[in-house]
Amino acid sequence: MTRIYTRVTGTGSALPARAVSNAELTRTLAARGVETSDQWIVERTGIRQRYLAEPGVTTADLGTRAARVALQAAGRNSSEIDLIIVATSTPDQIFPSTACLIQAQLNNGGSTAFDLQAVCSGFVYGLVVADAMIRSGMNRRALVIGAELFSRILDWNDRTTCVLFGDGAGAVVVEAASEPGVLASELKADGSQAGVLCTAGRVAQGAVEGHPFLTMDGPAVFKLAVNVLGASAVNVLRDAGLEASQLDWLIPHQANVRILNAIAKRLGVAPEKMVATVDQHGNTSAASVPLALDVAVRDGRVKPGQHVMLQGVGGGFTWGTVLLRW
Repeated sequence: MTRIYTRVTGTGSALPARAVSNAELTRTLAARGVETSDQWIVERTGIRQRYLAEPGVTTADLGTRAARVALQAAGRNSSEIDLIIVATSTPDQIFPSTACLIQAQLNNGGSTAFDLQAVCSGFVYGLVVADAMIRSGMNRRALVIGAELFSRILDWNDRTTCVLFGDGAGAVVVEAASEPGVLASELKADGSQAGVLCTAGRVAQGAVEGHPFLTMDGPAVFKLAVNVLGASAVNVLRDAGLEASQLDWLIPHQANVRILNAIAKRLGVAPEKMVATVDQHGNTSAASVPLALDVAVRDGRVKPGQHVMLQGVGGGFTWGTVLLRW
């Protein structure tokens, strides 16, 4: 029996029309009585701008745009896709899923379609699930999409969180292949740490109960993220039979430049081998890894045959790593 593997065959991304610089955001927040500055934001996060969606733009809109770009890159039509996984913490509706809304926009009736909720780890979770479903023979070609409108769940009076996040979407096409593209992976969670990063509100009987905005314990998130991603990277490299020195690119979740640098240092990966887009996009949660991957593919950094490690970490507390041969 021929063994089935999977490969990423196309990448794509989509951003809202409006880029908001730190200077513009600072002026907007000052009008609300919230003090911050470009220097304060850059020194603590590395973020210089983020994209914020205008009213009327939906998560499905951004996800569909990113999916179409990825399909074009893969040379595929939407009708050839039989699995759509959307990683998002900001769905357009309670139900149906954002994946079904995107499926309708793509005119792709009949495929498997569902949302996956692992916050900032969502895209990595989704990619690993798609890999497993294709290798099982259940599906042949998948769209894995990370799409977020985090600006809709931010408390704009809390400068410790509102300066960090942005909106966007990224997508990949994953296909069955005769040679491995996904070399190894690991997914983990620790629900006992749920309180360090959460949006605790919920809808009940037509009303929002609890706190509807994102809250975060920054120092706790930093410590957890660096520790778990470092250990996860070591495990995945071991499972693939590779050393960290054999990595061509490390693409972690784009949360904070300090976290990115700490992870690279822990693994002994040179800074020039790490893809960082947090300065341009901010933290886009489940969209951050595919956005950064798409940038690196399109600017020519990621080349065929290279080893690319993707890592996500976020609320839950969740984390995951997937190692690709491009």
